[in-house]
Amino acid sequence: MYRVARLYREAFRGLSREVWLLSAMLFVNRCGSMVLTFLVLYLTESKGYGETQAGLVLTAFGVGGMGGVLAGGWLVDRVGFRVVQVACQALGGIGYLLFPLLEGRWSLLAGAAAIGFVSEGFRPANGAAITTFSRPSTRLRAFGLNRLALNLGLSIAPLIGGWLAGIDYDWLFWINGGTCLLAALGMALLLPSGAPHREHAREKGPPPWRDRIFRWGWLLLLAQGLIFFQITSTYPLHLGREYGFSTLFIGRAMAVNTLLIVAVEMPLIHYLSRFNPLGVMGLAGIFIGLGFGLLPLSSSATWVLSLVVVWTIGEMLMMPMAMSWVASRTVPANRGAYMAAMGIGFSISVSLAPLAGTALFEHLGPNSVWYACLGMGVLVAAGFTALAHSVQSEVSRKPSSSTAP
Repeated sequence: MYRVARLYREAFRGLSREVWLLSAMLFVNRCGSMVLTFLVLYLTESKGYGETQAGLVLTAFGVGGMGGVLAGGWLVDRVGFRVVQVACQALGGIGYLLFPLLEGRWSLLAGAAAIGFVSEGFRPANGAAITTFSRPSTRLRAFGLNRLALNLGLSIAPLIGGWLAGIDYDWLFWINGGTCLLAALGMALLLPSGAPHREHAREKGPPPWRDRIFRWGWLLLLAQGLIFFQITSTYPLHLGREYGFSTLFIGRAMAVNTLLIVAVEMPLIHYLSRFNPLGVMGLAGIFIGLGFGLLPLSSSATWVLSLVVVWTIGEMLMMPMAMSWVASRTVPANRGAYMAAMGIGFSISVSLAPLAGTALFEHLGPNSVWYACLGMGVLVAAGFTALAHSVQSEVSRKPSSSTAP
């Protein structure tokens, strides 16, 4: 028991004030992040759209996010991460407040794309800020704390969101928008400036697309995202339509995911920091593939919640390790570009996952989605394992490694 308590203390020790502040503001924002979890149900049940049409709206969010990530990464390297984060949070809050007023397919698509643009523009700025305010020895834990705050907020959001969705879906948008505006205000008042220093502008570093190892890792993370982001589309749809679970149960299932992350992730990644990050990410692919791929085997609540635990373990192994690994390949001059590249992969996953998932769900049957996830998880695991061996071979041949390809 003492060793466990010491592991928890060490996991949180040595993180900067700024990292704690960034995490606190992210917590505020994510306490209201209810819309994406229930957006497919909102569009199909409240607006009367089909599954594929609802998937297109989520795809529009992802497509808009790609532009936002590119713009955000470009701005981070020029005006700094503080300005970008505040602007994205404020504009995203306004967008969520206005979204319930939209009527018609094209208005919904345009609105989703606009919200995706400003919401995802926040991502490279936040990653650059965490990297800037952490040391190499604390970086993995800094990203872990940021995710802990995110998931602590998300442990609250689906519980409240599932309850509110049963009353009126519009409440989801009002609360999501309000917490975005509150987080923007907090960052504007408390976060130090993130303007790039002049000496950083002279420091050279390769662009991300010239980094061969990063390119392969990026592709594998993209494939991983196609599995994971079924949680915003076909996953709640399957639980609700095929298994008959209520929105309240779906919210509770998502809360199991976030509460487990809050309880376990920080000491877990602190322990795993001694291992090869790419190898750990390969193991994560197995857990995520199994967690989603075995869903058709039973429709019981116990089975569903057990699989939530399985894919949550994979998420804990994958997400902070991936962000820390990408940050380790950057220098200040190209940090925004790398974070933007990472965000682009995330946005592509967000846009393609619901489109592919709902198409499989509607045309080949619900279970086809989860069998595809299982196969993709095996490929991701094999890919990261092979990449880890490739990097190790390069290090053995060339002791003085760098971020260059």
